[in-house]
Amino acid sequence: MVFTAGQIAGILEGEVEGNPEIAVHKLAKIEEGEKGSLTFLANPKYTSFIYTTKASITIVNKDFIPEQNVETTLIKVEDAYESFSKLLEYYNQVKSNKTGIEKPVYQSDTATYGANFYLGAFSYLGNNVKIGDNVKIYPNVYIGDNVTIADNVIIFAGAKIYSESIIGNNCVVHSGVIIGADGFGFTPDKNGEFKKVPQTGNVVLEENVDVGAGTTIDRATLGSTILRKGVKLDNQIQIAHNVEIGEHTVIAAQTGIAGSAKIGKRCMIGGQVGIVGHITIGDNVKIQAQSGIGRNVKDNEVLQGSPALNYGDYNKSYVHFKNLPRIVNRIDQLEKRD
Repeated sequence: MVFTAGQIAGILEGEVEGNPEIAVHKLAKIEEGEKGSLTFLANPKYTSFIYTTKASITIVNKDFIPEQNVETTLIKVEDAYESFSKLLEYYNQVKSNKTGIEKPVYQSDTATYGANFYLGAFSYLGNNVKIGDNVKIYPNVYIGDNVTIADNVIIFAGAKIYSESIIGNNCVVHSGVIIGADGFGFTPDKNGEFKKVPQTGNVVLEENVDVGAGTTIDRATLGSTILRKGVKLDNQIQIAHNVEIGEHTVIAAQTGIAGSAKIGKRCMIGGQVGIVGHITIGDNVKIQAQSGIGRNVKDNEVLQGSPALNYGDYNKSYVHFKNLPRIVNRIDQLEKRD
C-alpha cells in the first residue's frame, strides 16, 4: 500500500512541511530509514538521526524546530508517538480488511454470520455457530458447535475454538490459541487409577480481550472460565478450568494459572509466574516474573519470589541471601572463639 504525505497528514490531522505528494510504502526506524519509508521522532535521544535519515516522511511533534537542514518531509502533530501508533492501527485495519469466503472451507448449514465477514481457506464452522459483523477468521481455524462470536473479532490462522465458547466484541485471538479444551480434571478410583471428570462448562471472553499466540484456555468443569473485558494475555500462557480474570488485567508469557483461581482487576503479572488453584488475588496486584503464588493476595500487593513475598521484604531478604556465605563464615569464627 502506498500513501502520500498529504494523505497521512489528513489521517493524523497534522501539517506537512515539505512535499505533500511524496509517497511511502513501508515503515522504518528513524536510524534505518530509506527512500519510500515512513518513520517518526518522539524520543529526544534520536533527534540527531532526523538530519541523516533517508526516510521519505518523518512524523514529529508540532514544537520540533530543526537546527539543521532536513531532507525528509515532516508531518507535524500534537504527539508523534501517539500519532504513529494511530497510523499503525489504521494500516493494520486496511491491510486486514478482507471480506468473502475462500475455498475450500466447511460451513454447517446452521452457521450464521454478519456483514463484512472473512473466512480463510480450510476453516471449519460447526453447527449453530453465530458470528457478528466485521469478523475476520484466517485460514485453518476450527470453530466448534454452538460457538458465539460477536462483532469486530479477529481470529488468526490455526486457532481452535471448541464448542460452546463465547467471544465478545473486539477480541483478538492469535495463531495457535486453543480456547475451550477440557480442563485437567481427573479423580483416582479405589485402585489408584485416574478417571476423567467430564468438563461440561465453557469459556467466555468479554469484549476487548487479546489472547497471544499459543495460549490455552480450558473450559470449566461446570459453569464458565471467564476473562473479563480488557484482559490482555501474552503468548504461551495456560489458563486452567474455572479460572476468572478481572477487567484490564495483563499477563506476560509462560504464566500458568491453576483451576478455580480468581484474579482481580487491573493486575500486572510477569512472565513465568505460577499461581495455584482455588485462591483469590485482589485488585491492582503486581507480581514479578518467576514468582510462585500459593496463597490469597490482598488488593494492591506487590510480590516477588517463590513462594512470593512482599516486594520490599523480598529485596531486603535478598541482600542477606547474597551475603549468606560471609555471614555463615563469621558465625563459624565466633563459634570457634567460644
